[in-house]
Amino acid sequence: MSLPHTVQPTPDRAVARHPAWLPPEAFGPLGIRSALVCGTGPLVDTVVEELTRAGTRYGGRVHRHARAGAVELVLALTGADPLPPVAARLAGEVAGTLGAEGFLLDRSGHVPVLLADTPAGLLYGLFHLVRLGGSAFDLHPVERHRPALDRRMLDHWDNVDVHPVMGQVERGYAGGSIFWRDGAARNEPDRIREYGRLLAACGVNAITVNNVNVHATEARLLTDRLGDVAAIADLLRPYAVRVHLSVTFAAPVVLGGLPTADPLDDRVRAWWATATRQVYDRIPDFGGYVVKADSEGQPGPFTYGRDHADGANLLAGALAPFGGVVHWRAFVYNHRQDWRDRTTDRARAAYDHFAPLDGRFRDNVIVQVKHGPIDFQAREPVSPVLAAMPATRLAVEVQVTQEYTGQQRHVCYLGPWWSELLGFTPWGPQGRTVADIAAGAGRTGTGAGGGRTGTGAGAGRTDTGAAGGRTLPGGGLVGVANVGADPFWTGHPLAQANLYAFGRLGWDPRLDPRAVLDEWIGLTFPPSTTGDPALVRRTLHEIMDDSWRTYERYTAPLGVGFMVNPRDHYGPGVDGYEYSPWGTYHFADRDGVGVDRTRATGTGFTGQYPCPWAERYESVEQCPDELLLFFHHVPYDHVLRSGSTVIQHIYDTHFAGVEQVKTMRQRWQRLAGLVDAAVHARVSGLLEEQLRCAREWRDQINTYFFRKSGVPDTHSRPIH
Repeated sequence: MSLPHTVQPTPDRAVARHPAWLPPEAFGPLGIRSALVCGTGPLVDTVVEELTRAGTRYGGRVHRHARAGAVELVLALTGADPLPPVAARLAGEVAGTLGAEGFLLDRSGHVPVLLADTPAGLLYGLFHLVRLGGSAFDLHPVERHRPALDRRMLDHWDNVDVHPVMGQVERGYAGGSIFWRDGAARNEPDRIREYGRLLAACGVNAITVNNVNVHATEARLLTDRLGDVAAIADLLRPYAVRVHLSVTFAAPVVLGGLPTADPLDDRVRAWWATATRQVYDRIPDFGGYVVKADSEGQPGPFTYGRDHADGANLLAGALAPFGGVVHWRAFVYNHRQDWRDRTTDRARAAYDHFAPLDGRFRDNVIVQVKHGPIDFQAREPVSPVLAAMPATRLAVEVQVTQEYTGQQRHVCYLGPWWSELLGFTPWGPQGRTVADIAAGAGRTGTGAGGGRTGTGAGAGRTDTGAAGGRTLPGGGLVGVANVGADPFWTGHPLAQANLYAFGRLGWDPRLDPRAVLDEWIGLTFPPSTTGDPALVRRTLHEIMDDSWRTYERYTAPLGVGFMVNPRDHYGPGVDGYEYSPWGTYHFADRDGVGVDRTRATGTGFTGQYPCPWAERYESVEQCPDELLLFFHHVPYDHVLRSGSTVIQHIYDTHFAGVEQVKTMRQRWQRLAGLVDAAVHARVSGLLEEQLRCAREWRDQINTYFFRKSGVPDTHSRPIH
């Protein structure tokens, strides 16, 4: 949908393509002239290909034989035979300890050595070398890396056919799909391989290639269109990216001609078993299924009087013989509720549906939980479901594509938000974090530390919410993808940072999001391509570090959400959903604003949290200011902890947000001539749109609440 006053992505067929954060010359700063790679397999071949591409450009050579002579870098599998003397001793000490994707960096004499137990670890280690640049060779102390979360997955909401309402990519803001066009598979293998390279570079190891809302054409990807999925898998496999498929729960009816999709019907079980076996015949390393069921009109087990455990276990049974998993989304709620009924609360829905089913899901079911209880708003509390199902594998779902955070027209770096989320402790300061839960760490588990082993977040901690000492496999981190066919990959060039941060925080949730952004800046704007590297780096930090909170300031005050235009969700629509069946209300009236979700007088949602958060959210005095209106309906003159009243906070933050966007624009302009001209032009145009939109948000929100409350701005600024 083309919106007024917006900068649209360049059409699919544009010839210019920007390489995001890993241009072919990325290995140049390492100064590698001679490298040795020891090991076999397709992923090791990818490592050799990457080094050879860089070496050819810079006059270096890549060797595959352990007797190659003097080399400047060794990359080796610990089980390779033969190994050169510089690697053999280290390999003997660490073999079998590095894990499925881990790696070790050490030095033997003057030669840096990268070791891994598996080819995937070798590949991730290679990209880590690129991040380190020249400092990769100053190895002190030894670096040992393993991912905190085993699954780091992106869900593409791509349609094969262009949907009449949602277009090619549902909630996509970077052009068409990189996989599909005009109802068929794209014939652009180089582009898909390039995408696999970007994913591996930041640590993403799985994707879903189609929309969770499975339409008629997409349903056929499971059967007669399976070859298209297999072709994508073949292109991504060299970068250790496993392919998953979104399927419709009604597939036995839609595709198989059965009269039912009842999960307890033997015919239905047999159909899924046969269909799944055929998938693995074509794609032996297929990851599994993603299912959205009984939500927003999608079919599910409720039709047959069954529950979500029945439905998920049906598909899990079909996948189990092949090692696959089913990601069963917990985004289930009544989207036809009566807005007059103040007892119904969409925020409660996921917990009410899923918490009673804890312990009933098969071990290869992953319940995929949105990080907040509503729908990717600019500010929400952490979903209570994440603390309510200790006997179930849980994945945390975040939205990399910016549906409610500026739609990749606005600069909004989400790393700080995700860092807060992953570090949240549902049972209080000494309990496990959300990252620990996603990693599957039980009462005595080692936690979700990531990065350098032995310092895991949550290691050795206990809490009353764990699974009685049982350590479950991890569910991982899932993100709704933000990539499309646009030459800049993400539409807004600076939105690439969110894709990068998703992968890096999935690998190590303890990373400082500012440090992650600094990595991305260094890789995307390397010194050799900028006129003043220090100025570029400083300016991008000034623009992006606080950009999520800037967006929050000029849009959603104090945790109230969904004041957006219906359908496209872009720009202000203060009452757009207020009288709708979608359950997304702010309840502003002449006296106050906010949703009462307390146990004492409201919907009881606060009671879904464990202590101490249930008590803190219940109390209007203790509730964090940034979530006050999510949990409480308060008068406009309620005084926040900051000392400001609610109404003055609304006015002040919206005026401040616009000024901050003006400053962003000014800072970006000083980079003219210092960064790629096409990048500068695209970002400049989008910042103009962001400023226009921020002003519109400011004026509509402030005017709305001035007219509701009758309370003037203490600074007498213009309100219409």
